[in-house]
Amino acid sequence: MSQQLVVGIDIGGTNTKFGVVDRRGNILCDGRMLTNQHEDVNGFLDELHEHLSGLIEQAGGMEHIKGIGVGAPNGNYYTGNIEYAPNLRWKGIVPLASLLEQKFGLPTVLTNDANAAALGELIYGAARGMKDFIVITLGTGVGSGIVANGQLIYGHDGFAGELGHCIVIPDGRPHPGTGALGSLEAYASATGVTASALEFLATRPDTPSTMREHSKEEINSKLIYEAAMQGDPLAREVYEFTGKILGAALANFVMFSSPEAIILFGGLTKAGDLIMKPVREHMEKNLLPIFQNKVKLLFSELKESDAAILGASALAWEMKE
Repeated sequence: MSQQLVVGIDIGGTNTKFGVVDRRGNILCDGRMLTNQHEDVNGFLDELHEHLSGLIEQAGGMEHIKGIGVGAPNGNYYTGNIEYAPNLRWKGIVPLASLLEQKFGLPTVLTNDANAAALGELIYGAARGMKDFIVITLGTGVGSGIVANGQLIYGHDGFAGELGHCIVIPDGRPHPGTGALGSLEAYASATGVTASALEFLATRPDTPSTMREHSKEEINSKLIYEAAMQGDPLAREVYEFTGKILGAALANFVMFSSPEAIILFGGLTKAGDLIMKPVREHMEKNLLPIFQNKVKLLFSELKESDAAILGASALAWEMKE
């Protein structure tokens, strides 16, 4: 009997999303679980197996599943390993593809989570028909997938495209996972935005903010977003500051690969123009004239939960029979 379905899994620093997908890119059923609840990868796999087994049965049974595609932080397409992911609790090298193969008895292929999101955009989303584009994922971390001449860029070792770890402010804010000083992820991720808000609350006592009514522990990217949408001056300054740093970084990325578009994806994009306006302004301001006003800056057209699942599933469809 011919296989008709694949499983797509998106492992993020906070949440893991998964779904059963058909050839047309329809997610027939899906679910999610917390990634960071499990210190040991085997506990994570046990819970994932429990969730997915139910979904696979719902979709018609294991005999219909061709394989599993996975997007994960520091996922290496060549080895099938997650290697030294700063945003995951599992340290060192985790042979995730082979562990999943053992658990499910299905062929499994793995790539970087942002590469999976880029594949999702290429096949189903805003990058359809494009040969040169960059996807930037703005979530717990900052990921990126780079497509040039119609090909995902993996590099010689499988780790090309870690734009979130580029240094944007020399000797700047320490990254809690890598220890690097001044990386883009330390500023433009959800955790970076929270760190900026806490800094601003401490160093700008005269700027009014409803966030001052909350304890440090209560302040997170969701609270900052809600405050900004209600016109909170300090929360809006945080977005302006974040957009300035991200925009300058995107200018560097444009001058490296001259993409047709940069597609922003993930939780921070919910802020809309609050983030997009300063990003666009500072990207254009930092570009050489030959690059100015040429690059489309877009939000993902896919549902936040869908892009990486669909991209991961595309990997599974590409596997040889």
